[in-house]
Amino acid sequence: MNQILLIATLIAPITTALVQAVKQTGKISDNDLPLSALGIGIFLGFCASFLFTDVPIAYLVWAGGISGLAATGLFETFKHR
Repeated sequence: MNQILLIATLIAPITTALVQAVKQTGKISDNDLPLSALGIGIFLGFCASFLFTDVPIAYLVWAGGISGLAATGLFETFKHR
């Protein structure tokens, strides 16, 4: 479980940046951004399998999903400040 949270913590800022880039294109509505963040996070988790070869892919995909959800919360937290 610690590995999943550590990897999710590493992926979350990248996911946040990519979701912001997708948002700037204007092709996805604001209501669909959390779902796209989840998808981007899962994709990044899968891509992390090339860096973390000793961690099972299922853990990395799970960490990517968590990072996608965290990226949405992270963005919404700092947006209102």
